[in-house]
Amino acid sequence: MLETRLRPAVEFAPAITAAGSAIAVAWKPALFLLPEQIAWSAAGALGLFAGFRALQGMRVLRYRRMLTHLPHYALRSDEIPFSTTELFLGRGFEWTQQHAQRLFNTTQPERARYLPKRPASEGAGGNPAIHGVGMEEEDEVWIPLGDRVGHTLVLGTTRVGKTRLLEILVTQDIRRGDVVIVFDPKGDDALLARMWAEARRAGREDRFYVFHLGRPEISARYNAVANFSRITEVASRVAGQLSAEGDSAAFREFAWRFTNIIAQALLRLGQKPNFQLIARYVRDIEPLLIKYCTWWLTRHGPANWREEVQKLEKHLTEAKPSQQGYQRDPRALALVRYMRRENLYDPVADGLRSAFEYDKTYFDKIVASLLPLLEKLSTGKVAELLSPDYEDWNDPRPVLDWMQVIRQRAVVYVGLDALSDQEVASAVGNSMFADLTSVAGQIYKFGRFHGLPEIGAPEPEPPISIHADEFNELIGDEFIPMVNKAGGAKFQVTAYTQTWSDVEARIGNRAKAEQIGGNFNTLIMLRVKNEATARLLTDQLPKVRLVSKVLVSGVTDSTDAESDTEFVSRNEDRITEVEAPLVSPSDVVQLPKGQAFALLSGGRIFKLRFPLPSAENDPMMPEDLNEIARALYGDPDAR
Repeated sequence: MLETRLRPAVEFAPAITAAGSAIAVAWKPALFLLPEQIAWSAAGALGLFAGFRALQGMRVLRYRRMLTHLPHYALRSDEIPFSTTELFLGRGFEWTQQHAQRLFNTTQPERARYLPKRPASEGAGGNPAIHGVGMEEEDEVWIPLGDRVGHTLVLGTTRVGKTRLLEILVTQDIRRGDVVIVFDPKGDDALLARMWAEARRAGREDRFYVFHLGRPEISARYNAVANFSRITEVASRVAGQLSAEGDSAAFREFAWRFTNIIAQALLRLGQKPNFQLIARYVRDIEPLLIKYCTWWLTRHGPANWREEVQKLEKHLTEAKPSQQGYQRDPRALALVRYMRRENLYDPVADGLRSAFEYDKTYFDKIVASLLPLLEKLSTGKVAELLSPDYEDWNDPRPVLDWMQVIRQRAVVYVGLDALSDQEVASAVGNSMFADLTSVAGQIYKFGRFHGLPEIGAPEPEPPISIHADEFNELIGDEFIPMVNKAGGAKFQVTAYTQTWSDVEARIGNRAKAEQIGGNFNTLIMLRVKNEATARLLTDQLPKVRLVSKVLVSGVTDSTDAESDTEFVSRNEDRITEVEAPLVSPSDVVQLPKGQAFALLSGGRIFKLRFPLPSAENDPMMPEDLNEIARALYGDPDAR
C-alpha cells in the first residue's frame, strides 16, 4: 500500500466548504428551498463531514510536524516506572515496513517541501524524522526480565545517551531489589550520586558500597586476588594483564608460573595473597623461601633439621663471597642445600628453589614486564585499597567480598578512574570480572549460601545485575566465561561501549570478540559513527520492499495520414518497488541523541527514545560525595 501522508493537507478545503455550507443551510434554509427540520438535519450532516475532514487534515499536519518536532519527554527519577516482571526502556514503537516506507518518503526531493524546517535551538541533532514516522509512539516499551539473563549490549558514540539509559536501568534494578554492580571506568561523580539517591529511595543505603580508585578516602577496600576457587586463579588475574603477543607470550607464561609459586606459598603459610606481597616477593624471593622452608621442615622434616641447617649456614657464612652464590642469603642457601642433600621434596618449595636459583640478570629480564604493573598496583593510596590490612581496626572502610555482596543483596559502585591510569583501571577491572566469574561458578555448583546454616524458609534469590560502562576498557579473557556461562547463576550483564571495533582491539582476536558478541541476546544501538558497528544491528534484519511513485509523460505521433489525430499524449503515475533493508546503517548513524534502535524479544526491532531527566531538584541527591562518605563511614576528615 502506498501511503500519502507527506503531502499538502487537502482535507481542509472540503472541510471549510462543508462547514460554510452547514452554516448557510442552518441560517437561511429558505434559500435552499428546504423545510426547517430537514435543513437542520442537512446542516448537522455537513458539520459532521466538515469535522471528519478537518481531523484528517490535522492528522496530516501533525504527522508533518512530528517529523521535526517531537513532544518533550522528561521524567523525574521517582517517576521512572518499574515492574517485577518487565524492564522499562522508554517510549517507542515496533519498527515495520510501514515505518521504513515513511522514512524513505522523506528522502524524496518532491516531498522535501512538506517538511518544516527544524529550529536551530534543538540540540538533539540527527534526523528526528526517524522517530517521527511512528505517530503511535504513545506506547511504553518493556521487555520481559527473563530476556535479561541472555545479557544486553548497548552501543553508541560518546554523548548520545548511554549514561542516561544506564541510569534508567539501574534505577529499576535497585528498586526491584536486585544485586546491582556498576563498573564505571571514568569514575562519573554524577552517576555515583544518582545511585546513592536511588539506594536511599529504595531503603537500601545501609547496603551501599563505593569502590573508587580516584577517591581512596571514600572508597571501600578490595583485594582482587584474595578470593578464588582454585589457587591458579591468582596467577591468571595478575599475568592476564600482560601482553601475550609475539615474544611477550613467553615472558607472560614465566610471570604466571612465578606468581603461582608465590601464591601457593602464601596460601600454605596462611596468608591471603595481595598485590603488595606478590610485588615484594617478585623483587626478592629469599624471605619467602626461608619462611616457607622453615614452615615445611617444622612439620615434615627430620627432628634435627635445625642443627643441620645451622651448620650449613655457618659454613656458607665463612666461605668466600664467590662461593656464596652472588651474595645470596646464607640461610636460604643452607635450606636449599639441606633439602636437596636429604632428598626432601615439596612441590611448592621446589618451585621457590627454582626461582631462587635463577641468575639475577636473567631473572630481572623475564620479570621486566611484571614488575611495573605490580608497582602501579601496590604504590601510594591505591595500595591501601588493593592490598588491605585486615588487622587495621581503625579503618572503617569495609573490604569488598563479592559473595558477601551477593548474599546481602547490596548495591555497589565501582569507579576505576581510567582517565588517570588506564593500565591500573584495566588490571583492577579485569581482576574483578575474573573474581565475579569465579563466584558465579561457586553459586552455580553450590548456591549462594553454601556452608551457612539454614534459618527459616529460603527466600527467592534476586538476579545479579552487572552494568559495565565502557566495557571495552575492562574486558579480557575473563569476560568470556561470564557472559557465556554465568546466566545459570542469575548473572545478567548489560555492557555499554562506543564501537565494536573497540572490543576487537581490546581482545586482540576477532574470533574471541565475536564469541563475546554472540552471547548478547538483546542489542540496543544509539547513534554510532562506525558503519561496521551499525551493521551489527542492520545485518540481522530482513529486507523489505519499498515503493515509490514515478510520474511518466509521453507523446506518440500518429502514423495514419488519413486520421484526424496527429498525436496521442499520456500521463501516468507508475509505482515501482525496490528491495531495501528494514533499517539501514545510515539510519543508525543519523539517530538523534537519546534515541535508539533495539533488537528485542527474539529479533523484533523497536524504535526507542529515552526520557530526559526532569529539571526538578531531587531531595534524595547528595550535595557532594563527602555526604555519601559521612553516611557510609563517618567523617572522612577525622581519619
